[in-house]
Amino acid sequence: EKERQNSGSLCFTVVISCLAEKLLVVTVATKETDGFRRFMRSAKHFNYTVEVLGAGEEWKGGDYMSAPGGGQKVRLLKAALEQMKTEDLIILFIDSYDVVFASGPKELLKKFQQAKHKVVFSSESLIWPDRHLEDKHPYVKEGNRFLGSGGFIGYLPNIKKMVADWTGEDNTSDQLFFTRTYIDSDKRKSINITLDTKCRLFQNLHGALDEVVLKFEEGRVRARNVLYDTLPVIIHGNGPTKLQINYLGNYIPNTWTFETGCTVYIIESKPTPFVTVFFERLLTLKYPKNRLNLFIYNQEAHHEPHVSTFLDKHGSLYQNVKSIGPDEEMDKAAAYNLYFDMCRNNEDCDYLFSLDIEVVIKNEDILKILIEYNLPIVAPMITRIGRLWSNFWGALSADGYYARSEDYVDIVQEGVWNVPYVSNVYLVKASLLRSELQEFDLFTSKILDPDMAFCHNVRRKGIFMYVTNQHTFGRILSTENYQTTHLHNDLWQIFENPVDWQERYIHENYTLIMKNKLIETPCPDVYWFPLFSDVACNHIVEEMENFGEWSGGANTDKRIQGGYENVPTIDIHMNQINYEKEWQKFLVEYVAPITEKMYPGYYTKCSTPLNFVVKYKPDEQPLLVPHHDASTFTINIALNRKDVDYQGGGCRFLRYNCSIQAPRKGWALMHPGRLTHYHEGLPTTAGVRYIAVSFVDP
Repeated sequence: EKERQNSGSLCFTVVISCLAEKLLVVTVATKETDGFRRFMRSAKHFNYTVEVLGAGEEWKGGDYMSAPGGGQKVRLLKAALEQMKTEDLIILFIDSYDVVFASGPKELLKKFQQAKHKVVFSSESLIWPDRHLEDKHPYVKEGNRFLGSGGFIGYLPNIKKMVADWTGEDNTSDQLFFTRTYIDSDKRKSINITLDTKCRLFQNLHGALDEVVLKFEEGRVRARNVLYDTLPVIIHGNGPTKLQINYLGNYIPNTWTFETGCTVYIIESKPTPFVTVFFERLLTLKYPKNRLNLFIYNQEAHHEPHVSTFLDKHGSLYQNVKSIGPDEEMDKAAAYNLYFDMCRNNEDCDYLFSLDIEVVIKNEDILKILIEYNLPIVAPMITRIGRLWSNFWGALSADGYYARSEDYVDIVQEGVWNVPYVSNVYLVKASLLRSELQEFDLFTSKILDPDMAFCHNVRRKGIFMYVTNQHTFGRILSTENYQTTHLHNDLWQIFENPVDWQERYIHENYTLIMKNKLIETPCPDVYWFPLFSDVACNHIVEEMENFGEWSGGANTDKRIQGGYENVPTIDIHMNQINYEKEWQKFLVEYVAPITEKMYPGYYTKCSTPLNFVVKYKPDEQPLLVPHHDASTFTINIALNRKDVDYQGGGCRFLRYNCSIQAPRKGWALMHPGRLTHYHEGLPTTAGVRYIAVSFVDP
């Protein structure tokens, strides 16, 4: 019985294979468009045999978007069928500009046979172009009731019979012709026509967008109709659904996940803050890294360690990596030209993504989103926080430079716009580089900088550049005042790039403090809350150790007013590393709001002459004797972790006999300084303990 079942399956497979050899796909395309090329790629992928009718003819079939048309297709089909004599030939007649195949001939023919009719049309939930014919359509048990003329499959004799009566003009409606044939019960029966009501063969998108989702399988992507739980073989973006078929066509059959290659070009030309964060975000982009070629151009010696560290740790994840450093002395235009040419000559490169190092990508789906637009050149709109600046120009001056445009603010706010200039981050179709943009020196000019030269050459070729603000993509850093004189220069960016500073250095739960009452009270009038990230703690400690000039812990201290410290510590003051104004800004922005919440009626300006980092070591200064602080309130931030970096330590408030041993790195203690909160530093018994201290409002 098992052998009989196996032989039966084999026999059925052979039958389907034989049918596949007699399947001919017929389509009409009077000119090659991007949509037609996409259709042919999907047909080639599944080994369909395609015959194209009307190539080179003038299209006279009308505009489907505004009025019925398409009669020219029926005329061409009728003439082509008259030349075909093979009686058992199966014809699939399908549109091409807005169609993709999601599966191969075997599945298509199997589903065609299961329909048990000689001709099967696609179906729609909407009737068009004549609503008066609605009542004449046969009722169906389940599924779409109305015929769609954009796709049908059937045996040659039956299709010949179906189109034999065509006498219409090229601009008359093919949809209306086939609809009238179908609703005529005698013709429907004699030709043996049915509809693919549940979208097993054909999926028309018009009126069904909510029904269709992407289904990711191993090796390919399918569109699934969730209403009928079917996997259509052919996807048709009929009517006003061209953007949706462009979207689906980025995935189906496997253009996105498994076939499409992309080259990412990263340019570093000047010192830039948060470079480490940039590379961290690059790793989170939702795109298969083994389909990415990475090209890094860096002119800044300061960033060579960042590039090397990233490539050492993660370079093997990418398909290919090329890095050009400052030692090679290549200018920006030459690097761009080389990078574009590498993609141009790599047949696996389908898209080129150019990304400047100062761009902060906050949308992990950026590559997927930009590809979905199916535009020749498209830039995600990014802006600089607090300034009317973005990565595009709305207009040009007579000499090709920036000019103010009336619609600039409108463009910044919303939409997809055709603009004359984009920069910093954009996606280019590689097919452009192999066709209209074959010139090597696209970025070279004697009078224009490389970005302007490229956009000038693109405009000269009549190619459109677009910028989109339909998603939130990110922002661009301010680099004008970035200094590289410190170990961790990003710490100084609280004024220039406050949002990036906060994301890097403020505890991830800080914003939950007020909302979720994430403040503990371990002792009376002592508040404990998350303030610094691990990175902030590490950078502050490393910055102090790099500076290295720790005080000796003596009472005499020339750094403070009066020159005498009653309860000295081994410390480094913030002003010694030129961090006083940045620390003051930090206190105003992140500590003052909590102070005003926890001490009602007290409003602080966070004036403080003493901000410092203290180091406790068993063999140097392990503890601090009981004392009051010269402050209205004190901030004490744990910069490393108890039982990991040190043993012992903590703070004891004598009046309340209450001790706090703070194992939470980055958490701050806030307590009154004078009178009520007499306290001592408990002994550090092993390792090194670091805390950051501020005496606020002395």
